[in-house]
Order: sequence, then structure tokens, then C-alpha cells
Amino acid sequence: MDRDEGLTALDNIVTQFNTYEDFLDSQITTVDLYYLEDEGLARQLVELGYRGTGEVVKREDFEARKAAIEIARLAERTQKKTLTSAGKDLQDNFLKALAVREEDNRNGKVSTVIFIRDRNSHGQEVSGYIDYAHRLKIEDFEVYFSEKRKLLPKPTDMSFYNWNSHIAVWNSTPNYQVIADNPEGLLFKYKRDRKILNVDPKASPGDNSTRTPIQTELYIQAVIFDHISRRKT
Repeated sequence: MDRDEGLTALDNIVTQFNTYEDFLDSQITTVDLYYLEDEGLARQLVELGYRGTGEVVKREDFEARKAAIEIARLAERTQKKTLTSAGKDLQDNFLKALAVREEDNRNGKVSTVIFIRDRNSHGQEVSGYIDYAHRLKIEDFEVYFSEKRKLLPKPTDMSFYNWNSHIAVWNSTPNYQVIADNPEGLLFKYKRDRKILNVDPKASPGDNSTRTPIQTELYIQAVIFDHISRRKT
């Protein structure tokens, strides 16, 4: 039996029985109990491989695999809970696009940069680029997916520009280095694979990157850039 088959057999045992003792008991026959007259001794003989009707499984292997399966189950449940878009009746294309990308941005499979141009609460036109994965970590997106609040660029995002006050701000994030002094326009370098994301609509977005304009009723303009890192983790 190879390693994969062994793990599959062990998984079947671990999921079938709550405790190692339950597994041992399943291997004990009525004949064993008749002759041994001691359940504890019968369990020991099964554990040592001298008695039993099935495969020998060590206690430490059973308990380690049981713990690993439980950890994986809890992690999966936690991951599902953290998807703030789950279960939402999303109508606008922009929110639908963010929902599709939420899980992959949380687990690092995709890195999405969001460009938004709209008016803030003071009626001022603002625009900027948002590191979606970073914002997901530091904010609760429940208010955005439920449309209680609009997602707008902030002075703490990758870039922010107020068209009324002409205030311009750039910030690097845990995922991107901002290159603001490039003569051809604003560039973002993805830190994991050091690939350049070019947000100029007239240029190619770069290796492993795509640019998707979003038709939305919520904003004046919205564009989504997706980057897939080829670096092995």
C-alpha cells in the first residue's frame, strides 16, 4: 500500500470512529472476549497487532490524523465565515466583481487592484487605486457588500487624488510598492514576484495581469486589475 492509499484508509477509519478506543472495540470479536475475559487486554492485543479483524493502526497515527482533519474542518469553516460577500443579493456589477474575487484575494491566489472615481460625502470628486487584499484584512467589507457605505479611495490607499483640492497621495502597501516618479505614469510593483502592474489604459497592464473596466451604477468609473503571481510559495 502506498502513502496515499494509506492516508485514505486511515482517514476512513478516523472519520468512522470518534475515539481510538472505539476503533479498537470494533476489532474485537465476541470470541476474543469469551477467551480473554478482559476488554482492556483485548484492546491492548488489537493495538499491538496480535488480534483484530482489520488493519493495525497506531494510537499516535489515529490521534494525529484526527486532529489534522479537525483543524482542516475548522479552517474551512472559518474561511467561509470570513467571506463577507457570501449570501448577499448583489445587484450591481461592481459588487458582483468584488464578490467573485474575495476568496482568492484573501488566500493570496489573486491580487486585485481597484480603481474608483466618484464623489465623496462632501460632493468632491476623488479617485484612487485600492489594494483589495490589504483592505480586506484591515476592514469589514460587510458595509460595502450590503451597500450601507460606498467603497471609496482614502489618503491611506495606494493612491488618492482629490480633484477639487488637488491633493495627491501615494502609499506602498504590504503587497505593492508604488512607483510614482515614472515618466510614463503611475506603476505598482507586486512585492511577491516583483512584476510591474501598469494602470495606464493605453498600455498593457503587464505580465500575468488583466484590466477589466466595470459597468456600474454606483460609481462614475470603476476598473479592476487582477494580478496572478507565478512565484512559488
